Amino acid sequence: MKILKDILYKVPVNGVFGDTNIKVNEIHFDSRKVSENDVFIALKGVTVDGHDFIDKALSNNAVAVVCEKVPEERKQGVTYVEVSDSSEALAMMSSNYYDNPSKKIKLVGVTGTNGKTTITTLLYQLFMNLGRRVGLLSTVKIMINNSEFKATHTTPDSLTINKYLSQMVDEGVEYCFMEVSSHGIHQNRTLGLDFVGGVFTNLSHDHLDYHSTFAEYRDVKKRFFDQLSKDAFALTNIDDKNGTIMVQNTKAKKQTYALKTLGDFKAKILEKSFSGSLLTINGTEVWSKLIGDFNAYNVLAIYGVAELLGIEKLDVLRGVSGLDSVSGRFQYVVSPEKITAIVDYAHTPDALKNVLETINNIRTGNENVITVVGCGGDRDKTKRPKMAHIASQLSNQTIFTSDNPRTEDPQIIIDEMEAGVSPENYKKTLSILDRKQAIKTAYKLADSGDIILIAGKGHENYQEVNGERRHFDDLEEIKMCFN
Repeated sequence: MKILKDILYKVPVNGVFGDTNIKVNEIHFDSRKVSENDVFIALKGVTVDGHDFIDKALSNNAVAVVCEKVPEERKQGVTYVEVSDSSEALAMMSSNYYDNPSKKIKLVGVTGTNGKTTITTLLYQLFMNLGRRVGLLSTVKIMINNSEFKATHTTPDSLTINKYLSQMVDEGVEYCFMEVSSHGIHQNRTLGLDFVGGVFTNLSHDHLDYHSTFAEYRDVKKRFFDQLSKDAFALTNIDDKNGTIMVQNTKAKKQTYALKTLGDFKAKILEKSFSGSLLTINGTEVWSKLIGDFNAYNVLAIYGVAELLGIEKLDVLRGVSGLDSVSGRFQYVVSPEKITAIVDYAHTPDALKNVLETINNIRTGNENVITVVGCGGDRDKTKRPKMAHIASQLSNQTIFTSDNPRTEDPQIIIDEMEAGVSPENYKKTLSILDRKQAIKTAYKLADSGDIILIAGKGHENYQEVNGERRHFDDLEEIKMCFN
């Protein structure tokens, strides 16, 4: 058991009603999980306010409540702690409860619109191949050495993060690579964590359903670097126009990487094909199985992080050349008829543009590029016409289809996408609501040598419709067409 006042260490407290020198079992922000002698933290969420569930937590025998507004009627024998921000309190309390595990691991956070999953997953892969003990907190999965756990969010809640970090400490993990989303930063999920380094990949149109403006989205990302300590490193993509902004106020050691300009870590693409890319990194040639300019940036970031963590340059270069692509990130299969299908998570305008430009730069020009793409429901609507414009502009044929419509009418989503198609590209587009049929149609339209891009879902193995998740896997579907 823990002492409440110890768990409250460094938490800004406005007032206390009751005794903080009491023993507590666990801390929870879900009242349904509360049991005897637990602490309940009332969080104000986007759709639900935890303050409405204080009575429920008390009925489950919570011994203490942390909240932004203390109830007028207080239960005898219960300690109430008033704070200004419950999410901030949860983050600090979670670290304290698990004895601040992030201070016992070399934790590196990666943030940006695109590239987070690839960079963190491949860093995990690289360090495991180098014989290190490694953890991973990513969109796709959570890894503790060789043990895999299911991931539910890009950046989990702070209680879950510290729980896994604590488990990593117990398992002797030396390094952990973690995706850091704008939602996670905004909701204080990473507050109180001790990062030895942070990486900025790029910034483009995304999550404007959550952040009201692009400037707000950018500034939330920047907050992550503002919170790094002077002993940490801040590695930023200097080719991105927001790269300098991200680190302008950081106390961390600033490091840069670039393909187009001068940087501490500099790469140049010498050759590219569907089998990989030949690069020079700081003057040394290295072959990578990863494809495209956007992956060259990812490789460079991985190289930079590894060097900054003290790995020998030759070990890093050898390790980089052996890295495989990440699930759902430019994964490709070839049919017996020599039709190439590429499955990619590209779900933002910039990511889709990068993938299609990569394909167009590699192909000879005699093949057709057929793109299957949709946009998610209950998410940023402003990117829908942009995605459609890019797909139809850079493809010979585009099929608009469903992509996790959630509670929205999928036909309305497609109508909003079609509004972005230029008149000269109308004849190159089709709309097929059923994603399975859209993929089948793309295959039927393809001839030998053609390239099919199935974009938007990547590693996801479900379709979410009206709150129900049904199994669906883009890679499985196109492989069935090939067989």
